[in-house]
Amino acid sequence: MASGLCPENVGKQAWPELLGAQVSVAVAKIHRENSNVRPIVVPEGSGVTKDIRCDRVRVWVEGRIVSRVPIVG
Repeated sequence: MASGLCPENVGKQAWPELLGAQVSVAVAKIHRENSNVRPIVVPEGSGVTKDIRCDRVRVWVEGRIVSRVPIVG
């Protein structure tokens, strides 16, 4: 499943299977499955920029659990 925001050639772009996972497991899997992106852990309620970057995956968490599907952008 692609996010539709970045070219297909950047690799895997979405990880719906990580919703509800431990953050450490999610970050490791994203690193393993797409070395072109850098996972950034973001606590729910935090402010973030609205720019789109094809080398970033925001991993939204509540506590240490992934609370949104991680998507490149």
